[in-house]
Amino acid sequence: MPKIYYDKDADLKVYKGRTIAIVGYGIQGRGQALSLRDSGLNVIVAQRPGGVNYDIAKKDGFKPVSAAEAAQKADVIMILTQDHVQADLFKNEIEPNLTKGKAIAFSHGFNVHFGYIKAPKGVDVWMIAPKGPGALVRRQFEEGKGVPCLVAIHTDATKHALKDALAYAKGIGGGRAGIFRTTFKEETETDLFGEQAVLCGGTSELIKAGFETLVEAGYAPEMAYFECCHELKLIVDCIFEEGVDGMRGRISDTAEYGDYSRGPRVVNPRTKKEMQKILKEIQTGKFAREWMKENREGKRKAMSQYRKDAKKHPIEKVGKRLRGFMSWMKK
Repeated sequence: MPKIYYDKDADLKVYKGRTIAIVGYGIQGRGQALSLRDSGLNVIVAQRPGGVNYDIAKKDGFKPVSAAEAAQKADVIMILTQDHVQADLFKNEIEPNLTKGKAIAFSHGFNVHFGYIKAPKGVDVWMIAPKGPGALVRRQFEEGKGVPCLVAIHTDATKHALKDALAYAKGIGGGRAGIFRTTFKEETETDLFGEQAVLCGGTSELIKAGFETLVEAGYAPEMAYFECCHELKLIVDCIFEEGVDGMRGRISDTAEYGDYSRGPRVVNPRTKKEMQKILKEIQTGKFAREWMKENREGKRKAMSQYRKDAKKHPIEKVGKRLRGFMSWMKK
């Protein structure tokens, strides 16, 4: 069991007279910046002009500056841009403005763990990773609650990196729910594996395979969509609230028996073997190298093709039409 910290273990006073820079005002950046500001901390935002996020930052009362200026002015620089742009941004704008005693921070360990970002001597490197999107971080904070966070210390040059990280987590509400101690390696590798094998890759392929199986057997695409995609949220919500066993207690006995007796035939030892291969590719850095190569010079050829092919799948057309009937989904 990892060590867990709470609000009582963190002190916002460590940021008295200090400045936090949020680099990147996307969903995560916005949720963290607003919450830190509401916690009484001095926050500046780095966001390049010309985009919607720049306008949102201004509307929220910030005066966006360049990443270089933010790194120059701030004591802690939280880098929340997308993984594939962080290394160049760091090298060109942030690193030249780092001095001894400052800290660079992240909400995902990808670039540090795989060696694309290396801080100069005398600079702290730590991570606070909320286990939820920025919009949820913000909403929970406003409701007086919090999203659990992970904390990891990569470099503690100042000898107060953990105190800074915990205070940061408290500032976004993480201390209300629990701040779990981990490492950059553990967070990065488990996060990538979860996305690829279960949460995104595994789930989307399972949905499509079920949809295709029913349609190819002659069932209406609408029925296939309801059974293999639409109702998934109901099951996931049950698991989220009460765990897998709790979910089984809230479905019919027929469904529960089918779960036990047929589920292992779909996700079987062969599936697990493939998962182990995926994990190995993550651990060895193969996936990271592949992803960074895909983004080199802004080409992203494979990604573009993946997106085109995904949009053509019949489930997208059927789902879009059916969701049009669901008034509760409309704002």
